This record gives sequence, C-alpha cells and structure tokens, in this order.
Amino acid sequence: MDNFFKDTPDFRFHLEHPIVKKIVALKERNFSESEKYEYAPLNHEDAIDTYEKILEIVGEICADTIAKNAEGVDIEGPHIENNEVVYAKGTTADYKALHDAGLIGMSLPRKYDGLNFPLLPYVMAAEMVARADAGFANIWGLQDCAETIYEFGSEAQREKYLPRFNRDGATAAMVLTEPDAGSDLQSVKLKATFNEEDKKWYLNGVKRFITNGDADISLVLARSEEGTTDARGLSMFIYDRNDHAVEVRHLEKKLGIKGSPTCELVFKNAPAELVGKERFGLIKYVMALMNSARLGVGAQSVGIADAAYREALKYAEERAQFGKVIVNFPAVYEMITNMRVRIDALRSLLYETTRFVDVTKVYEDVMQERSLEKEERMEMKGYAKLANVFTPLLKLTASEACNVIAYDSLQIHGGTGFMKDFPIERIYRDARITSIYEGTTQLQAVAAIKGVTTGVFLEQIKNYDAKISEENKFLQAKLQEMTANYEQVSQKVIETHNTELLDFHSRRLVEMAGNIIMGYLLVLNSQRDEKFSKSAKLFINLASSENKEKSDYISNFDIENLSLYKLVQTEILEETSLA
Repeated sequence: MDNFFKDTPDFRFHLEHPIVKKIVALKERNFSESEKYEYAPLNHEDAIDTYEKILEIVGEICADTIAKNAEGVDIEGPHIENNEVVYAKGTTADYKALHDAGLIGMSLPRKYDGLNFPLLPYVMAAEMVARADAGFANIWGLQDCAETIYEFGSEAQREKYLPRFNRDGATAAMVLTEPDAGSDLQSVKLKATFNEEDKKWYLNGVKRFITNGDADISLVLARSEEGTTDARGLSMFIYDRNDHAVEVRHLEKKLGIKGSPTCELVFKNAPAELVGKERFGLIKYVMALMNSARLGVGAQSVGIADAAYREALKYAEERAQFGKVIVNFPAVYEMITNMRVRIDALRSLLYETTRFVDVTKVYEDVMQERSLEKEERMEMKGYAKLANVFTPLLKLTASEACNVIAYDSLQIHGGTGFMKDFPIERIYRDARITSIYEGTTQLQAVAAIKGVTTGVFLEQIKNYDAKISEENKFLQAKLQEMTANYEQVSQKVIETHNTELLDFHSRRLVEMAGNIIMGYLLVLNSQRDEKFSKSAKLFINLASSENKEKSDYISNFDIENLSLYKLVQTEILEETSLA
C-alpha cells in the first residue's frame, strides 16, 4: 500500500499557504528555540521540511500498520478485563507504532517533550490516521486533551501530565456526557466535592458514551457548585487512571468505529484535580475542547471520505459488466468524479479552518510570554471570530458529505459492498457516527448560524472575491450570483425576527454559505496550482444547483408553513398517544 502522505500531494500544497509562514514563525518564536533544542528548526524552510518528514512517517505507519490492522480490529474490538479496557491486538500495535515514532503529543511545546507542531500538520496526520482506521483515529486524536491541559492547567499540572504523552504514550479521554445529559451538557450531574481535610476534590456519579473512557488521563466535567442546575455550576477536572477509583461498568456495542471503546463509567470517590477556575468548566474549557473536537471530526470525515472514494475507484476500475469496466459508464464516473471534487472542496475548507484556529491559538500562546501589539490583537480577534463559526461549518459540512460519499462508494460496489469481503462495508458503518458525535449536525447548524446572522460568512466571502484573478472572471461571476442569492434569502429569514423560523432554516442557510466558501477556496487554490481548476468548475456547478434548491425552498416558505409543520407534529403525537 502506498504511503498515505506521498499519495496525497494536497498536503504539501496546503502547507505552502502564505499564512503558514506567520503561523510557524509565531509558533517557533521566530526560531529562537533552535538555540535551546538541537532538533528545533532554524528557519521556515527547515520547519516545513521537518513537518513533511514527520508526516511521511505517519503516512508510512498508516499504510503499513494501521490500515492493515483495521479489519482485524473491527472484528475483535476491545473488551473489559479486571475492570480495565483491553484494546484489540491491532489497536495496541497501532498505538505502539505511533508512540515509538514520537507522534503522541505532536502539538505540545518541546518543554513538555512535544514536537511543538502547529495544528496544520497535526490535523493532516489526523486525516491520514482516519483514512487508515476511523475508530483508531479517535484514540490517537484524543491527545487534544493534552492541549486543553496546556492551555488552562497550572504549571504544576503541565509538568505532571504533559510529558506522559510522549514519554509513556499516555492515552486521553473527554469525560463529558451522562445518561440524561447528552448534547445538553449544562444538565451534567456528576458531583465534585471538595474535602477540606485533605484539600482534594472527589468525583461521584455516572458518565456514559465516553470515547476511550478508560484512558490514562481524563478531563471530566462535573458539578462543583451545590444547588446549581445550569452551566455556571460546572467545573473541569483531571482524573488519573492510576488512582483506580472508576469502575468501567459497560462497553457499548456499536454500529461502527468498533476499535474505539465507548464506555459507561462509575466514579466512586475518585480523586481529581481542578483545571483552571471553578464554574468555568463548560462555558470556557469544554467550549475550547469542543472546538478542537469539531476540527478533529472534520479531519476524520475527510479521511473516511477519501478512503471511501479510493475504494470506489479501485473497484470500478476492476469490475467489468456488459463487456467493459464499470468506471467507463457515465452513471458511475459521475459519482466517482463528484466524490473527488467534493473531497478537494472539503479538504480546502478543513485546512482553511485549521489555519484560522492555528493563528488564534499561537497568538493566545504568545500572550503568556508578552503583550501583543495592537495590530496583533486585532488580527487574533479577527481570526478567532472566523474560527468560531468555521469550526461548526466544517464539522457539519464534512460529516454530512462523508456519509454521502461512503453511501455512493458502497452503491458502486453493488451487492458485494454489502458483504464484509470489502473494506467499504466497514467504512460505511464508520462514517455514520461523524454527523452525530461531538455535536450533531443539527447542533452544528445552530452554532454556525451565527456566521450567517452576524455577516461573518458574507464578509469572508467578499474577502475571497477580492482575490480572484482576471482569468477566473467567469467562475467569479457564478459565485457572485450565488452570493447575492444567499444574501437575499438569509436577509428574508433574519428580517422576520422569528427565532424559530431561523432555527428551521439554519442548516440550509449554513450549507449555502459553505458551498460558496468552498467554491471560492477551490478557485483560489487553482490560482496557486492549475490542478484544482477542474474541481473548481465542477464543484461550483454542483454547489450552484444545490443552493438554488435550498433558496427556492426558503423563498416559498412562510410562517404559515411553519405552523403547518407544528400542526402535523401535534397530530402525530396525538395519534401515537391514542395507539
């Protein structure tokens, strides 16, 4: 199997984006760390060369180890033994390979044994790992928790926990959801009590649907303020598995991502350390963690979509029907081409969003050492505003497209795709969760609609439009027409001042904005590399027809239609109660 980095030249292309130079310089403190660490880069070119060499190692491990173990992991899965989760043999081998290569804690500072990478190469690694095995991507990707400890933990906590990731290959978990608090995290009840005698916090209660729940280091959301019922009573805590105070009561039996253990946990006077300040657990720390998770699921979705596309292409080139291979039938090559075009668009959105988050985070990190200049503060504020709406846009768009691409790939396989003889059966099952966990598509629409109502998406679209060159005027005209239509229908909904109507159309409006943004990104990509020109033309045609359908629906929809939906829902509920 080919190296996953070498067979995807888009990675190098996105590493060459102009803003990356600023990101790397800030992350490396203008390369001053080369005086302290012999493996720190001397300049920008040296840094990019390091990223590419490391990503090549990731690509090799993905091809030669993780992808080859994926089928066996899917069959074996994890199990509980002596109150501990035991991974499938392939999962253990996968994690060992990445740990041995020094790829746990990639984005952590060198001070804590990390590689000090920006998010961009880390997200690229995450995409490759997901392409190899989506379930394993969850286990490896939860090293995001280390970033949260770095951002919000004390220096003592950083020194205690962060070196364990690279040194020991520590695993991590976000312990948030409960039986009665899924997406509604402000309803969390797990209790955190401070003991005045030993000056320690203790956790008691149940958590459910916890990915990699029996991890070495867990970030736990718990209710620290007695008598509260909302988000303001929640705090974030670190739980160390070495304290053996949590019972792994149950492993969920799942449709997909079977190698990734999903646990029900019972905390019994589990000692824990408070992260940051009390009462900021959900409103600040989990929100930051969820933004990273959205980026992670975006990368996972693109990786799964790429795996599905490659399986479809491989099968269609080999499968013959009616005297010719099926890839030559228009009905098939249309599907395969659309997959490829959408992946180009999704990957462009993924790495654009990653760059927005990267600039924001590196400035926040620099602020720990010095005050930012006025221009820097303004720049950080602008990128943070973009990151806050682009991350849910990415998660919504990539996860939904991932499901469609996996569906179409299985369709191209025909009946054989329904059997376990081909990887697409597993890929198809793995894809389904991406639009559910870390916030469903519907919740992402609610988060991303702010980009519509505040004009952030429109402002950024106009920024892209100003960069279009003369030779792309025809595509620019199409995108401008789509933008005008989007602006018109979004204003129609906003001006009703009806929150329920806005929520009803939020997904359509967000997806319209996303299609325009991805169209512009592909055109801008083509101005740096001609290979994107075909994808830009084909995607804009697809996006234009999709946006027209959404626009027509919104334009022909009014308050009376909304009332009708509610009336039918009432009748359904009444019929159900009568039955």
